[in-house]
Amino acid sequence: MVMYTLTKGFAWMVSVLSIFVLVYVYSVPLESMQKNRDGAPHFSPEVIHPETNESIPLDRLIRHFRGE
Repeated sequence: MVMYTLTKGFAWMVSVLSIFVLVYVYSVPLESMQKNRDGAPHFSPEVIHPETNESIPLDRLIRHFRGE
């Protein structure tokens, strides 16, 4: 009976801690979760290339103008 109570208590503690951590991570996101190394947002729409008018990812346009 004691092992059952300890196991159940441990399971509840892990569940509550997991929920708390998920709420914290989504309510106070880190700076690195919002932007990539070039400073562009991770979830940005595609942009129009100024020379060819084709739709391309923002990262590709940034790399093009940085000369990479």
